[in-house]
Amino acid sequence: MTAARFRPLLLYCLSLVFLAFPAFSRSADIPYEWTTIERIIVIGDLHGDYDNFVKILKGTQVVDPDLHWAAGKVHLVQTGDVMDRGIDARRIFDLLMRLEKEAEEAGGMVHVLLGNHEEMNLTGTVFSGNRESVTLDQFRTFLPDGYRKQEEDSLVKRIIKLRSRDRYLREKDVVDAFWSSLRDSPSAQRQYVINLNEQYGDWLRELNVAIKINDIVFVHGGISEKYSRWGLREINNRFRLEIADYWRAYRRRELPRLGQPQILYRGDSPLWYREFATVPEEDLKEELDATLANLGAKTMIIAHTPNIPKNPVEMQRFGGKIWIVDTGISHVYGGPAAALVIQNGYFNVWGLNDEDNEESNSLGASLLRLQLEPFCPIPDAR
Repeated sequence: MTAARFRPLLLYCLSLVFLAFPAFSRSADIPYEWTTIERIIVIGDLHGDYDNFVKILKGTQVVDPDLHWAAGKVHLVQTGDVMDRGIDARRIFDLLMRLEKEAEEAGGMVHVLLGNHEEMNLTGTVFSGNRESVTLDQFRTFLPDGYRKQEEDSLVKRIIKLRSRDRYLREKDVVDAFWSSLRDSPSAQRQYVINLNEQYGDWLRELNVAIKINDIVFVHGGISEKYSRWGLREINNRFRLEIADYWRAYRRRELPRLGQPQILYRGDSPLWYREFATVPEEDLKEELDATLANLGAKTMIIAHTPNIPKNPVEMQRFGGKIWIVDTGISHVYGGPAAALVIQNGYFNVWGLNDEDNEESNSLGASLLRLQLEPFCPIPDAR
């Protein structure tokens, strides 16, 4: 078939895609790259820890005491995994969504990236694996209001009945057992997934998987050489296409139209890839260099793999070409509430070993000293 004869077939196929996924044309225009940004603040996996998130935002002066945007033209990057293991994912989402609007009005930006835990929750696969990562508090929070109220009324009746038989009843045990049983129920799980998608899905499904600011790539897990050849535009758009397809199929109880996913659920995808955080550096040095070259970047910021550091050196790999910002912020891990601060091409860290220092928590002497005496410049920084 000649190119001229093939073109109408290609256009027809593309038209089917746009008809099937009306949001795809909008998603294709979502920005994923920014330049000449002077100051970037990067926060890793939060896993439902609202208090530590607020602590970091205040300490780095991203927000004022009332939690409103106070950072002007700063770009804030949160690298995904807001959900699971903790209790306050919904509060974090609500705050991030508000700060997105306030930052834009001030000339700054909030970039929330998708993590593998957002992927699992949006698609419901979190319940086919370790469902206990969905804490009971998170499970209750994302249930539909009417459904949750109905179950709470049922729980109250059960407690009253049991208390009449046992005056020493431990109510917390009954409450936890009730919600744990409900979390195991396929019908309740479906209520959870549908409500999450209806309440937050439109926002979450349009988030980027990976972005580039100046010469730095930001991603939850990591971008292998294979995916680096795709480029960031294709990575983001393909993921959005696949997760929209899955949501349509889940809601209608149908099979996905796209068939075998190329990025969704894949263990080597940018949401799951761990090798730049775990494999000996000598084994991946050439692959990392090729990956960065393909992406036109000098540094990659990753999360996903908890790494509780004692100092900024322990957040780096490959001579500073990789920085790991999953410092175990959530109380589940007990790591420091830390943030990576990039100022005019220099990397500093807020929150290591000085979380209780009032000066450092207000961006005082400790961080200012690092700004004047940069800890680690980007290789060949301009």
